[in-house]
Amino acid sequence: LRDKMAYGTETGDCTKMAACRKNFSTFACLTVVFFLLVVDSPALGVKKKEDDDEFEWMTYDHQQRKFPYPSQNALGDKVQQLMEWSSKRPVIRMNGDKFRQYVRAAPRNYSVILMLTALQPQRQCTVCRQANDEFQIVANSWRYSPSFSNKLFFASVDYDEGADVFSTLKLNSAPSFMHFPGKGKPKKGDTFDIQRTGFAAESIAKWINERTDVHIRVFRPPNYSGSIALGLLFTLIGGLLYLRRNNLEFLYNKTSWGIGALCIVFAMTSGQMWNHIRGPPYAHKNPQTGQVHYIHGSSQAQFIAETHIVILLNAAVTFGMVLLHETAVSKGDVGKRRIVTLVGLGIVAFFFSLLLSIFKSKYHGYPYSFLIK
Repeated sequence: LRDKMAYGTETGDCTKMAACRKNFSTFACLTVVFFLLVVDSPALGVKKKEDDDEFEWMTYDHQQRKFPYPSQNALGDKVQQLMEWSSKRPVIRMNGDKFRQYVRAAPRNYSVILMLTALQPQRQCTVCRQANDEFQIVANSWRYSPSFSNKLFFASVDYDEGADVFSTLKLNSAPSFMHFPGKGKPKKGDTFDIQRTGFAAESIAKWINERTDVHIRVFRPPNYSGSIALGLLFTLIGGLLYLRRNNLEFLYNKTSWGIGALCIVFAMTSGQMWNHIRGPPYAHKNPQTGQVHYIHGSSQAQFIAETHIVILLNAAVTFGMVLLHETAVSKGDVGKRRIVTLVGLGIVAFFFSLLLSIFKSKYHGYPYSFLIK
């Protein structure tokens, strides 16, 4: 009986152990199948921490059996696309979507110099066309420079193609130049001060060097208009001297030489040389009121129209002084001389008052005025 019971017990245990092993094998197989199904599922997501402490989801690559980094690929794609556009056109034209994707959105390890302008004919922005020409010169100089790299790009946004960009940047005038650094947001110095320095290509290149440490040597396309004009002038003078070769007394005319000298003085004292160096706009039109300003309100800048006004005022004052001098040395009728003297004195007083008022409007706090405040 003991042997039978023992045999029965051993047989039952063996049966139970076999059943357990069978159940365990089935469970293991189901577990492996479930794991494989989960791993192969495209919905699997893994979080990756970036350098800027932001997390992004990555999808599993079934072909290469690895997890790519979309942030790195996105940066590479953006740089590659910008390089392709730059190879075709040094200044990349952007709208609102491209601006947000390539200029504002991260990741970004490159700087962008952005020109916001209004070049459509209906806008009638002469200054925008002039600024665009200078901006194109800087962009071409960088594009064909030996130091050209993918660390700096030039782009432009036209108001009619990206009005939302102007709203985002809170701009209500054009043209404007802004620098968007590779990291962080633009600071105060990243907006180019056109009113103070003008928009000549050399000034823009200097500002870019200050903001990005990228030196751009400006190469201007050859302009033969000055040489042609100078050649025509010498040809005209030479032809005149040849025709008057038998009578050159006009060369000793003091009035002609005096008028020529005054023209040079008027040009130099009105700021023409400053205009040539800085390249300021001719005038400024307020986009909100539509009012056109011909006199700059700061002592650090001026408009081209302002220099023309100053030339005319200086010429008027000089004309009044000439009248006073001529009446003093002439021997004509006393009554006529008295009238001419009063006219000359009135011209000098009135136009000198205008000059003084312009000077006072630019140099705020200047205490003196005469006739006109």
